[in-house]
Amino acid sequence: MSNKITALDLAPVDPLPDATQTYFALCDEKLGLVPNVLKAYAFDIAKLDAFSALYNELMLAESGLSKLEREMIGVVVSSINHCWYCLVAHGAAVRTLSGDPELGEAMALNWRAITLSDRHQAMLAFTEKLTETPSKIEAADREGLREAGFSDRDIWDIANVAGFFNMTNRVAAATDMHPNDAYHTQAR
Repeated sequence: MSNKITALDLAPVDPLPDATQTYFALCDEKLGLVPNVLKAYAFDIAKLDAFSALYNELMLAESGLSKLEREMIGVVVSSINHCWYCLVAHGAAVRTLSGDPELGEAMALNWRAITLSDRHQAMLAFTEKLTETPSKIEAADREGLREAGFSDRDIWDIANVAGFFNMTNRVAAATDMHPNDAYHTQAR
């Protein structure tokens, strides 16, 4: 489509620091691309490092949630918020991690349209409520997650992943962030 990353005119630091170049090379090696969100943040290395550290901690570190579950949360939040960047990028991750292209599409369009485990239904219903009406979260919502087998630590992780994607969706919308073209064809 386009090489455009955002609607803002923010040039990356030039030259990129060695650590950033190494990080981008690692992304390219593991993913086959450098995600545009990282390129977008490259105008300010401190902001890029903070964003990357939080993303890596929430999405890749040890958790009672699988990587697929965390990506599912991201896609459901992004679907509610109509975030094109995250739907495309993280929809590709759901397809890749699950090996199921239909799951990735369902997460993006309507997670309730497919058969999911009780665990995933509870997790995504909580995610949906937290995204749409956070002031309405109450003890019964957390108890529903516990009944579905989530620990209090897992509930913390669900809330943090959902909160992270709500933040990034808003940044992506405000800046008209474009997903990498390669995401559109991954795991199809």
